[in-house]
Order: sequence, then C-alpha cells, then structure tokens
Amino acid sequence: MSWKFENAAPVLGHITEGNCWDGEAMLFSNIAMSRIMRLDVNSGLLTVWRENTEGTNGLNFDSKGNLYGCSGDGRKIVRFDSNRMTTIVDSVDGARINGPNDLAITPSGSIYFSDRAADINPNVGIEYSAVLSAEPQEDGTYACVRRTFDATMPNGVLFSKDYKTLYVAQSDYRTGEQRALLAYPVNKDGSLGDKQVLHDFGRHRGIDGMTLTDDGLIVACTGWELSGPGDNITVFEPDGRIVEQHKTPAKRPTNCTFGGPDLSDLYISSIEGHTLLVKDTGLKGYLLYPN
Repeated sequence: MSWKFENAAPVLGHITEGNCWDGEAMLFSNIAMSRIMRLDVNSGLLTVWRENTEGTNGLNFDSKGNLYGCSGDGRKIVRFDSNRMTTIVDSVDGARINGPNDLAITPSGSIYFSDRAADINPNVGIEYSAVLSAEPQEDGTYACVRRTFDATMPNGVLFSKDYKTLYVAQSDYRTGEQRALLAYPVNKDGSLGDKQVLHDFGRHRGIDGMTLTDDGLIVACTGWELSGPGDNITVFEPDGRIVEQHKTPAKRPTNCTFGGPDLSDLYISSIEGHTLLVKDTGLKGYLLYPN
C-alpha cells in the first residue's frame, strides 16, 4: 500500500518533535521556541498550547491522561499541570541528568527516558548516556534509576504492547559507534536484561522517534538525505524484519504517532518543522492513553 503524505499544518522552519495524541487533537513540541503546539485535526487550526517549556522535546501521556515531557534546557522530566510545569526528576545517583530526549510510560506510571550526554562534563551532570527511569514512590515523589549501561547514545524509546520489551533507538553518530534498533527484555523489578540488536543501520542515520501498532509493529522515523535509503517511515516486525518502507517528503523525520477517531492516521514531525499526515495507513495505532 502506497502512502500519501500531506501537510497537516504549516511548516515551521525548525525542528518539530514529540507528537502526542490527546484523543481530540495532536500535540507536538516546537523546541526552538520552547512551546507545545496543538493541532485541531478537524479544523486544521494550529494554536500554542503551552509556552516556556524549557526546550521540551519528547511528550507522552500516562494511563490517567497526565502529560509528561523531556525538558532539554531544564535537564529534567516534567509533568504539565494546569498552571505550571512540575519537576519529576532532574538527577540520578546525586548528579544532574544531561539531555532528556524521549520517554515511554508503563501502565503503573514508571517513566523510562533516554538521557544523552552529548558534551560530557562531569562537573555539570552525569558523564554517560543511558536510558533512565523515574519510579513513582508512595509519597508522590519519584526515584530515578539507571536502566542501561551499553547504549552510548539512546534516542527514541518505546514499549511493546505487553510492556515486556523496551525498544531503544541507538543513535550514536560518532565514528565507530552504532546506529541500531535495540530490544531489551523488561524484568519484573523494572531492570532491563541483555540487549538484542534487531536492526543495524551501519553508517547511515538510524531511528529517531517511533510508535507502535495495535498488532505490535514498530513504526519508526528513519534515514536522512546524506546516505542510505533516504528519509523514510519504516515499519518493523518485533524481531526487526522490515515489512514496509515509505519515503517522506520531509528531510530527517523525527517522530510519529497515530491519531484520528480509529488511530489509523499517522502524524509525522521533521527536522524542518513539518507536521505531516498520512490518512488511513492500513495500520491501527496502540496508545496507553487514550485507549
């Protein structure tokens, strides 16, 4: 099935990210302007939903409909309450986190997120990149725990539908490092088991953001204009086998999620500031919220 891409909103000219469906509208991050935008998918009206987000990138809802984000400039995970941003975690093992990028949330409220130390400075924050998690405590606070020790630059994170596997986009562009789709088994205590490399992208740009279908397929923003197969939305089986690939009209797609009344419409952001829409993809999305 060939996909038809259309612009659902004006191209903003700088990176859009964090696509997140709230049941009625599509939210996404306008990182450079530190704001979250809201696209009314029925009228096409684009409005500013929240300002002064401290460079928030990834967005996601928990099972109760609370919205969480990765505040890159604030170097913390936040919850967007009605009139403020509430800090969830900003440090691990006594040191500040560096660059939270993307997040995935379990039904019980654990927030797994990628933290990327692009410019390592131990006097400023942790000196490694990893997947961390914010674990809810009985008193309403969160404890931050390191979950990976072998991902040198984690990017997009995504749970399988049964929450027994965490998919991680390893996106390290340094010479000799890996661009790959990784899978980690999730243990009962929340720790992660040994990784499996599902797909190795070689020297080409791998995955940025990704989302899940109701039957467990991984829909990922992949590639770039510099090499390899180009800028695509790539659909993977849970074992990493590619089953579909669709070339996008945007350079370097950054994130995607499903929306619309039956979750069959795919919304895609890009490094250029697109909000692309593919109607009736032939796939149905799976979201923790709304369900």
